[in-house]
Amino acid sequence: MSTGRYYDMCCRGVGRPVQIRTIDGQVHRGIVGRVTPNKVYLRPIGRGPSYGGVGYGYYRGYGGYGLGYGFGWGIAFGAIAALAFTPFFI
Repeated sequence: MSTGRYYDMCCRGVGRPVQIRTIDGQVHRGIVGRVTPNKVYLRPIGRGPSYGGVGYGYYRGYGGYGLGYGFGWGIAFGAIAALAFTPFFI
């Protein structure tokens, strides 16, 4: 699938849980936090204590990366081998 198609899917799926497999075999699960033309940024879904989906950490304030929801990670569209939106995580 082309990177443009992944970009369109992620733009429509902001706020939804997703599972992404990269070309090197890693699997990433999280909630699509934001999308740039080059990367999709996921907010992690942990099995630890729940704070109502909002973490305490932030990077560059609420206008920067993370948007005040704690730390996340970015995945380049060129590294995505498979992308699937999931209704929930097990």
